[in-house]
Amino acid sequence: MASKVPFVKFNNGEKFPIFGLGTWKSKPGEVTQAVKDAIDVGYRHIDCAHVYGNETEVGEAIRAKIEDGTVKREDLYITSKLWNTMHRPDLVEPAIRTTLKHLGLEYLDLYLIHWPFALKEDGELFPVDADGKTSYSDVDYLDTWKSMEELQRKGLAKSIGVSNFNKKQLEHLLENCQIPPVTNQIEVHPYLNQTKLIEFCKSKNIVPLGSPDRPWAKPDDPQLLEDPKIKAIAEKYQKTPAQVVLKYQVQRGCITIPKSVNKSRIQQNFDIWDFELNDEDIGLINSFDCNGRICPYPDALTHKDHPFANDEY
Repeated sequence: MASKVPFVKFNNGEKFPIFGLGTWKSKPGEVTQAVKDAIDVGYRHIDCAHVYGNETEVGEAIRAKIEDGTVKREDLYITSKLWNTMHRPDLVEPAIRTTLKHLGLEYLDLYLIHWPFALKEDGELFPVDADGKTSYSDVDYLDTWKSMEELQRKGLAKSIGVSNFNKKQLEHLLENCQIPPVTNQIEVHPYLNQTKLIEFCKSKNIVPLGSPDRPWAKPDDPQLLEDPKIKAIAEKYQKTPAQVVLKYQVQRGCITIPKSVNKSRIQQNFDIWDFELNDEDIGLINSFDCNGRICPYPDALTHKDHPFANDEY
């Protein structure tokens, strides 16, 4: 079955679906069925990460859908991410091989450096010192990137990219790399529309990859999907507020990866290909921006490579 999802083209010539399923915070007991449901609906891009702790279950779903003939491996586009405690160059290849083993795959379509800063390599995912503070490593992300380039040369990843890098970090990487990143995965939603960073990425032929989830949002934060202006746009197109927000991301050229384990929501999130937001709608949604980052990883704000500590974007 062909998928309705449009493709973007990476700077290395590879194509990639602009829409996929996120698996962050999806519990191991739920994620296998969610991925199966998503593939049945037409999703072909599945976004994973070592730190999510559920890659084995994601792999079970992928294997089941290949075995039952729904898809072939080459129909799927699987992303994973190198965790912060594995930045040391000699740990990068073992890290992707562990992910490939968990997923039951021979290669990834896209492998990302999850964050630009490195944490202590002591076997823990979230290492802390005797005082309970996050333990840093002094590995430079440029050295990590050289090992990422080797993964692509060896065919372990078809494309490589980054996540949560700011403008200065991207510039520094582009000036010192042999293989440029194809994408930068960032927090992006109407409260943090990241227009400057997205435009910068596009100017450097880097595709923005945006997660619409606000993982660090607090219960009393404004609820975007309850906003009457979003609801009014949704009513106009006979769509849900969530579908409007997802369409907004896609129309801006962002690869978009909503997360759900609910079958009807997975289907609903996918049903955004039969309408287009007009310029007025886009302008209205853009006006929601309030630089509303719920600063991720505050425990590492003093790290020299933390992307959100000092830089404008």
